Amino acid sequence: MGLTDLDLEELLAHAEHLDRLALPGQVPESLSRRPVHTCYVPADRFGPSTVTDWGAQARQAIDAHGLPDFAESTVDMVRAKLAVEPVEDLRVDFEDGYGFRPDDVEDAHALAAGAALRSSATPFSGLRIKSLEPATVLRGARTLDLVLTALGPPPPGFVVTIPKPTSVAHVDTAVLLCRQLEHAHGLEEGRLRFELQVETPQAVLGADGRSPLPQMILAAHGRLSGLHYGTYDYSTALGVAPAHQALDHPVADHAKSVMQVAVAGTGVHIADGSTNILPVGDTATVHAAWRLHARLVRRGLERGIYQGWDLHPGQLPTRYAATFSFYLDGLVEARRRLDAYLSRRDSGILDEPATARAIARFLLRGVHCGALSASSVGRPIEDLEAL
Repeated sequence: MGLTDLDLEELLAHAEHLDRLALPGQVPESLSRRPVHTCYVPADRFGPSTVTDWGAQARQAIDAHGLPDFAESTVDMVRAKLAVEPVEDLRVDFEDGYGFRPDDVEDAHALAAGAALRSSATPFSGLRIKSLEPATVLRGARTLDLVLTALGPPPPGFVVTIPKPTSVAHVDTAVLLCRQLEHAHGLEEGRLRFELQVETPQAVLGADGRSPLPQMILAAHGRLSGLHYGTYDYSTALGVAPAHQALDHPVADHAKSVMQVAVAGTGVHIADGSTNILPVGDTATVHAAWRLHARLVRRGLERGIYQGWDLHPGQLPTRYAATFSFYLDGLVEARRRLDAYLSRRDSGILDEPATARAIARFLLRGVHCGALSASSVGRPIEDLEAL
């Protein structure tokens, strides 16, 4: 006696119920390009020439100090990148990097920022407003309103950074604000998207012993593009002494691991935080800061975090050099393993379909950021996307 038709119908009904439990409102996982960094510029220092100026200052730093520890061919790639597209993701900062100003001053800076964003041709852009907590929500809303007034319809890749969320209520407020602004500015529903800056312990672990991050993703109704780690606020809240606050501190690794688990399969991305050790001063000091930054960038990439913050033009050389080297170093092995998987040859490594997908994504990310050429990956881009 085997399974009856009634048994199978009951089993199928249960399986279909699992589909209905899939998280609603998630962002479909995309194969499109993602930025390798987000550059934060205080609003009072941002203008139409900021992106060009950052590129020029980064090239001048290489000219003045060299770029140690990287192959000359990689340095040439970095120079070319800085000449054409020095900043991939620009964020005009009206929060911690800007501080509190009289309302008329912030109003003026918001209008100026919106106008300047129109001429700043970066693939991704946006602004960080003040927190949506009661004390600053109206200021944050007004700043975003004025930026959009001067900017007009936001370009593709435009996103608003929401700092210091502590609960799902912050996300509900962000969604409401986006809907209000879309109505006020004649934008189609869903045009405005935001990212959350995870920099409070409550965002990682709630009072009920659970992480609220999955519920935050749900509450965003598809508007959430990313979770960004806030290095120094988070470390301070956990009592880490200033001298030990860093991207590779255990509390940072724990928070980012929780973030990675929360966004897995949702299409929401995560970004590493920043280092406040800037490459300024004499050559020895600059080289020490560059080596630290390059190590942290590489460390993040090896842990599956493909984006991070940059706070100074001098961090651009090592951002790109470390990123390019990561993909170049892994190219030969990735091609070999993918060829073996697709042809089912004995390669000495038994890769599963999930690993083949990971290899394809690795190669696609390398192409998107400019580290790899379409011809160097050994397969048509369409084949990688199909995987």
